[in-house]
Amino acid sequence: MGRTYLVEESIGQYLTELSTKVKPYVTGLLIGQCSPQRDYVIRAVRTPPKEQQQEESLGPPKLASLDEEWITTHASQVSRMLPGGLLVLGVFMIATPELAKDGQNALRKLIFSVEKSLSKRRLWKPAEEEVSDRAALQICSATKKVVCRTYDVQDPKSSAKPADWKYQSALTASWVALGCTVNVNIHIPLLATSPNHDLEKNTKNGLNRWSKQIEDSVFLINGQVKDEDTELLEGQKKFRGNTQPGTQFSDVKVLTQLCQGASPRSTATVQVCSGSINLRGAVKCRAYIHSNKPKVKEAIQALKRDIINTLSDRCEILFEDLILNEGPQKKNVGREYHVLPQRLFVPVAGSSVMLSDYKFGEEAAGEIQERFVEMLDQPVQAEDMHIAEDISTVDICPVTDSPSDTQQTQLTKATLLLKLQQNMGLVVAAAVAVLASIFSFNYFSD
Repeated sequence: MGRTYLVEESIGQYLTELSTKVKPYVTGLLIGQCSPQRDYVIRAVRTPPKEQQQEESLGPPKLASLDEEWITTHASQVSRMLPGGLLVLGVFMIATPELAKDGQNALRKLIFSVEKSLSKRRLWKPAEEEVSDRAALQICSATKKVVCRTYDVQDPKSSAKPADWKYQSALTASWVALGCTVNVNIHIPLLATSPNHDLEKNTKNGLNRWSKQIEDSVFLINGQVKDEDTELLEGQKKFRGNTQPGTQFSDVKVLTQLCQGASPRSTATVQVCSGSINLRGAVKCRAYIHSNKPKVKEAIQALKRDIINTLSDRCEILFEDLILNEGPQKKNVGREYHVLPQRLFVPVAGSSVMLSDYKFGEEAAGEIQERFVEMLDQPVQAEDMHIAEDISTVDICPVTDSPSDTQQTQLTKATLLLKLQQNMGLVVAAAVAVLASIFSFNYFSD
């Protein structure tokens, strides 16, 4: 038995409209949520067209012209706009009958490329029991025939497996939303041995350590600690029929442990640092989970990943912005103070799930609207964009008295002097001991 994909009904209409415009093919991403029983597809997003493609379309149609890097970059950008619980579930292709034969091979290659690109950015590791199948959806533009297959992205030699593709209306109507605010105060030392301008790498290393702290945190759902294997909706009323009760919201508190690790003993490492990076602020996090008997651990896992992703993504966006505006070769000459982009949430028509994006203070609403159209093929209204939080900051502090060569020489001399004094002390002590023994010998001789 292959996997079953429950698909939001509006996606069928979206794909049909795309198939009427295809020349000779179009690719895109499938966005949704995995669960042990079945997977849910809540959006399909076409790959943004490139200007060069208009010129290439004059030649004979061929899938060899697929721009793999462009598609994987699009997937990375889209993944930043997804709240916890949602991910890129797979890729789709609508192609003419002439290209159908090579369609599955192209889709397979894209699936593994997209997963490789996304996994590089993650600061968390997938659980062993996690679903690793990704969908490859192929549609013939002439006959409208739909073929859905899956590939296991954890197995490079994975072969295609058949999958069911079923449309369903109001798919996310009764999904559960979880939200929390996490206060961030992260101190990341900059090692003297690392290049001054390698802030991004140092920040990522620091966030890696912080992410493990989040993984070990305790989560209170509506003020209660719940067993991970119990049902999230246990004890709540179930909605029946075609009624749309709206998203159920759960408030979550995150309790971070002061000390990490099970062992009470720890070791300290002393390292020479050239400065530090300080991340401070309060970040808003949100996750969505399906309503088909979800487990508490599924909900907590989705929220944990959103907490980790949102801070990591903001830092990535900030460094990308700095490189664009200041250049990659800029060295730190003094203290730097930056503001992280703020998170905003946007409702999506026909769905109870909200998508997100990040906004710098000077960015106009029109720029964000353009980004939603380009990345998600989704027009949004300016009044629907809700900034969820206050400003979070990055403070980059160099050490004012960095250990220069002269200071290092002085330090070395001081160390040698100290050792010399210690050695002289040993010599004096030895001399005293010798004199004492001679005196004692003469005394007894007399």
